[in-house]
Amino acid sequence: MTDQTEDTRREPARARALFSTADFKLLRTALASHAKTTEDREELARINALHHRLGTYS
Repeated sequence: MTDQTEDTRREPARARALFSTADFKLLRTALASHAKTTEDREELARINALHHRLGTYS
């Protein structure tokens, strides 16, 4: 049996959040503004879906 060092037995560090709650609010505001100016129905559908998904995090 091989000796394990303390480093190999430790759990990996917990991942840190990439965005803050304020970031999600800012992204949602930017998407809403962009949605008002776009005329592409497919892009608008994608914007609305992303806007909705971002809302679940803030």
